[in-house]
Amino acid sequence: MKIGILAVQGAFEEHKKLLDKIGVASFEIRKKSDLEQKFDGIILPGGESTVMGKLLRELDMFDTIKSLIDNGMAVFGTCAGLILLANKICNDTNIYFASMDFTAKRNAYGRQLGSFEINSTFADCGEIPMVFIRAPYIERVGDKVEILATVNNKIVAVRQKNCLATAFHPELTDDTTVHKYFISMIK
Repeated sequence: MKIGILAVQGAFEEHKKLLDKIGVASFEIRKKSDLEQKFDGIILPGGESTVMGKLLRELDMFDTIKSLIDNGMAVFGTCAGLILLANKICNDTNIYFASMDFTAKRNAYGRQLGSFEINSTFADCGEIPMVFIRAPYIERVGDKVEILATVNNKIVAVRQKNCLATAFHPELTDDTTVHKYFISMIK
């Protein structure tokens, strides 16, 4: 198994470390030709969604990645990656891959000073550490979207078919639960 990690901006190295920890091969996606190799899933890391969207188009990778996701490739978006997967963003006119039926709110917890850590339940996996940095949350989900985690009555993790999205950064902890969950979606 091999996972591609979008590496044009954001916290991509941290995802690689957790994948290494669970014995899953990965590579960085920096240019369109990186998408020509065989791989099983893609991670859209945290960072700045507007910048990522712009770079994906400038580097001519947007349509290729969208096609991979639309054709069933497993994708995992964290924080900004969640924004890229949303089909609606309530406080932004930009729409990116629109692969999941939910409405996200960008920077929902405020600026950098509003960042926090908490332990909360994820799916049926028990309690895990969750790191929120200028994080979004999900305001609305469609009928086919499964809610995997909430914090303070806000939806912070969802799954829809081949797509997984978290408002928090599991890659900024040593806990591998969410990455293992993503890999189990592929197997």
